[in-house]
Amino acid sequence: MSGPLPWAARRLLLGGAQTAAVVLLVLALTEALPGDAAVALAGDQPDPERIETVRAALHLDRPPHERLLDWSAGLLHGDLGVSLTSGRPVASYLGDGFGPTLLLAVPTVVLLVPAAVGLGVLAARHQGRAVDRFVSAVLLGLYAVPEFALGVLLVTVFALRLGWLPPTAVGYGTDLLAHPAALVLPVLVLLARPVCSLARLIRAGMADALASPYVAHARRHGLSGARVRYAHALPNALAPAAQQLARTIDWLLCGVVVVEALFVIPGLGTVLMNAVAERDVPVVQGLAVVFGVATVLLNLGADLVTHRFAPRAGVAA
Repeated sequence: MSGPLPWAARRLLLGGAQTAAVVLLVLALTEALPGDAAVALAGDQPDPERIETVRAALHLDRPPHERLLDWSAGLLHGDLGVSLTSGRPVASYLGDGFGPTLLLAVPTVVLLVPAAVGLGVLAARHQGRAVDRFVSAVLLGLYAVPEFALGVLLVTVFALRLGWLPPTAVGYGTDLLAHPAALVLPVLVLLARPVCSLARLIRAGMADALASPYVAHARRHGLSGARVRYAHALPNALAPAAQQLARTIDWLLCGVVVVEALFVIPGLGTVLMNAVAERDVPVVQGLAVVFGVATVLLNLGADLVTHRFAPRAGVAA
């Protein structure tokens, strides 16, 4: 078979196999950690008999492969299982964490695309000149700063020194939409590195496109500079950038643990940290499935966008 639809179907099947492999790896790593949910529930001074009683009540005394098969059977019916430590459905954990993570991801992406495209096009238009060198130097320097260091710097300046913004989201719970000021600093931290990598990709793609024969041919036919840049060169520069944008969105939706921990935001990254600390295997496995499916779909979408803007790249038959 050939064409984008069979190719997309094969990619989805491969993505499903990759997601299953991730779940198996997560289970193996979680089982390798010392202790389990029964130990976490037992407290600081655990009683061995109580631990065994809790372990039996949670069915942790069963072999891991049997628990995995039961969980997989429920997954086929849309059931992600229940938390070992609280008894709540895993889906409710994902619902609670998805909202705050989405509130960080959406404004980050909305600001990321125009900022990266604008900076990339600006640098490419002035390739080799002072503007290009300045933009490239700033982007490279900003990209080298780790998220936690940039977050601490922004909190120190804008929250502690100037008092313009809250330093964390403590006290707001999951109702962050009613307190947008608490999102400003986390969004800036999340935006910093992706805008650098995306702008540099667009700058490189634009520079190559502007030097290509078809752009020179368009100029010989008297097309305006703006039309040449945005109608002919930019679409070819967006093709590789689409892949990077998909990885960035995946990174945002899957929870940025450092940023959420730094600003005390109860998103998916925080849910994952707590689940690993409590050895709550069903929650970790549910997150692995959601993250795996999100990665597969986003990368598939990026490949389709790449084929749309740069059909010469083609899709594998």
